[in-house]
Amino acid sequence: MKFQGVLFFPVTPFAADGSLDEERLAQHIDSGVAAGAGGVFVACGTGEFHALTPDEIERATRVAVETTAGRVPVLAAAGGPTPVARDQAARVARAGADGILLLPPYLVTAPQQGLVRYVEEVTAASELPVIFYQRGTARLTEATAAEIAALPRVVGLKDGLGDIERMHRIVRAVRAVPGTEDFQFFNGLPTAEMTAPAYQGIGVPLYSSAVFAFAPEIALAFHRALAAGDRPLLDTLLDEFYGPLVQLRDEVPGYAVALVKAGVALRGLDVGGVRAPLVDPAPEHIARLSKLIDHGLEVVGT
Repeated sequence: MKFQGVLFFPVTPFAADGSLDEERLAQHIDSGVAAGAGGVFVACGTGEFHALTPDEIERATRVAVETTAGRVPVLAAAGGPTPVARDQAARVARAGADGILLLPPYLVTAPQQGLVRYVEEVTAASELPVIFYQRGTARLTEATAAEIAALPRVVGLKDGLGDIERMHRIVRAVRAVPGTEDFQFFNGLPTAEMTAPAYQGIGVPLYSSAVFAFAPEIALAFHRALAAGDRPLLDTLLDEFYGPLVQLRDEVPGYAVALVKAGVALRGLDVGGVRAPLVDPAPEHIARLSKLIDHGLEVVGT
């Protein structure tokens, strides 16, 4: 399972009564794949994994699998308490996913060998390949990362810490392990485009794009500029779109998800609000987001 291009993390639409809106999820995913997504990661961070029931994760995964119809790989999340994560892994496998994004264990700060044990026990719950997400309570040393990378079903590591030095050491340690030539690394920071050039420099070319969910034209233009080394366009987008977006995102905790949902609605698909404990953006913030989207589209010529 090799990825190329921009990785799409769809939001999870909710109907007026708060239930999972499968029809709008299908529309959202289909438009993203048609726009050129390199993979679909459903019911993950941007998809409010933290607020979904096990049944909703399974249903969202099935919708994604049916909608993509094999055009791109589909992964779904598992994480939290080990028994829960094992159940989620089995559910997304049953729903037909191509792989799992494994989020950290819940709340506790574990020793390094405990993190290895967590990955071993969750990966044993299905035959699916797993990408491990380093963030929150899961902070790996390079030795632990190499040990996890050598596990039979672990095919990638996604970084959500933003410690470039740590991640550089991890990349080098994993690459020193025989048989990891195809192991993949991902930049999983919020608004990952802000750090994509730096991660590219340490051997981490793949990243998840929240912007792709509501402005694929901007996300794809950035990705092409990064691949071509087009510094003028990269700098313009970073200074005039992504930088201001990050400033807005950081004004309220949880806006890394809530603003994405608002952006999808601004582009014409009503996906409902976010579930507690997140809050929907204030009207003035939605207005600023709308202006940013318009300017970003103007910069990339669409």
